[in-house]
Parts: sequence; C-alpha cells; structure tokens
Amino acid sequence: MTTGEYKRHKGLTKENLRDNMTNIELALNTLAEVTATEISRERNSKGMAQTRKTAKEGGDVARNARADIESRLGHSVISSAKAADYIHPVEETTAQELPFERKEEQ
Repeated sequence: MTTGEYKRHKGLTKENLRDNMTNIELALNTLAEVTATEISRERNSKGMAQTRKTAKEGGDVARNARADIESRLGHSVISSAKAADYIHPVEETTAQELPFERKEEQ
C-alpha cells in the first residue's frame, strides 16, 4: 500500500501513520528502512535512480518477512486498528498520585 492508502485503511486523516501502527507493522517498517540503509551503505548508492532501487529492495525484504509471518499465523498482520482504538486517555478525576516516600537523611 502507498502511505495514503495505508492511512485510509486505518481511517486516519491528519494523524501520524507511524503513531498508529501495531508493533508488528512498526517492526516490518523498521526492517525495510534498516535494510535499505545497509544496502545503500554497502553499494554506496548515489543519485535518485540508485536510491529508489535500494529502497525497493529494502521493501522487498520486509514484504518477504511479512508473507512468511502471515503464512505462519494464517492471517494478515496489516491492521485497521489505530492508537485511539486501544489507547484510552486517563481521566483526570480518576487518576491518583502514587504515595511518595521521602527517605530520612541520616
């Protein structure tokens, strides 16, 4: 998916996509980025054409990892869940401070 398609899949408008990824989505995204960076360093990629090819190769590595994970799990790891679905704000009226113990000076 493109970034725009991914944001629409999650129902995001102005929110940051990375802030709304699940742990496995973040891990796969990081795998693609780190792989592309390492390939670029090894090959000393220069210019837009080489950089684009390197980025695609990093994405291919993550795509293969995703396919392997999904075949083992039996379902897609791409989720429409967003942070608001599982992170609930703390209500100020119910929040309590933890007791603070001050150590006596000797």
